[in-house]
Amino acid sequence: MRHVYMDANATTPLLPEVVEAMHPYWMEHFGNASSIHLPGQHARKGVERAREAVAELFGCREAEVVFNSGGTEGDNTALFGLLKPGDHLITTAIEHSAILQSAARLSERGVEVTYVTPEASGLIAPESVRQAMRPNTKLISVMLANNETGVLQPVHEIGQIAADAGAFFHIDAVQGAGKIPINVREIGCHLLSISAHKMYGPKGVGALYVKRGTPVESLIVGGSHERRRRAGTENVAGIVGLGKATELALKSLEDGTIERVAELRDRLEREILRLPGTGLNGTAERAANTTNIWFDNLEGEALVIAMDLKGIAVSGGSACLSGRTEPSHVLLAMGVNEKRARTSLRFSLLKMVTAEDVDYVVSVVPQAVERLRAVSPVEAGTLG
Repeated sequence: MRHVYMDANATTPLLPEVVEAMHPYWMEHFGNASSIHLPGQHARKGVERAREAVAELFGCREAEVVFNSGGTEGDNTALFGLLKPGDHLITTAIEHSAILQSAARLSERGVEVTYVTPEASGLIAPESVRQAMRPNTKLISVMLANNETGVLQPVHEIGQIAADAGAFFHIDAVQGAGKIPINVREIGCHLLSISAHKMYGPKGVGALYVKRGTPVESLIVGGSHERRRRAGTENVAGIVGLGKATELALKSLEDGTIERVAELRDRLEREILRLPGTGLNGTAERAANTTNIWFDNLEGEALVIAMDLKGIAVSGGSACLSGRTEPSHVLLAMGVNEKRARTSLRFSLLKMVTAEDVDYVVSVVPQAVERLRAVSPVEAGTLG
């Protein structure tokens, strides 16, 4: 049986080049990067080479890159490290749970929070952010690419709104890094989070861009690591893996890989949407690898299982919310009704995807949909 993985927004495999780059730092160069002896300095060189690569990805100074455990820590640091009781936070109703749950906890501690809702297309209108501004607005936090729909948010325009008001601006770029170019100077953000395992690097490592002079407090205190902005002995092998994954991501942005993935995504989408009772969630500009499609008159979870039995891995939404029966908060915020939200699946393609992979998926989906609809207790037309 053929196996096709189309859940790249949940996680990605390590590329062989990444494994090769990491290997010496598990065995040969195992030193503590804070040690001044030769083994420690070998480790430090690996960390700093990775910092150079991530700085190039961000378009920032190397000193503005802080290594951490991933996107969740970066998001938490941006919010908890800046906001105090009486401050006002603007975020959106379609953010990752790392932002939404942080915002909820801050609200309990006296921070005022406004959640901007998207248009039906999945886009956050800059004017909605502008209208939410208050005199005490201290931080705006908006994701670059939505993890469920792939919709790209207008971060340049929102960055200008923040600049005009003198507010700080944070971007959760976990799903955007490696898929679209990033330049923090052009965007005008103060903080930006990424995670290695979403871009073919190892799990448990990420990076946070912190613009020089941004008064963000460290969540983890102890030693003087990362210029006192994130205590704890560096995960050297993981950081090296992130650095190599970043180098490969930058290459993919230039060599036509992203355009090829977009073409295959579009082909997959067109073929599936030929089925009756289907439609697209998120019609604004999207990350090249992502499509979110609803299938009326069946349960999305049942379709995920049916496709898994045929060797195809897809998702009903955010992997961080797997196991929950509630419909996607992203789709609900976009105005999709609860029943249709439960019928929606996310297809997120790896950058190594092939035309044969797409052919196999589009051959399996119609059969699975037809079979499930035949046994579904849901009456036709009730999910519109």
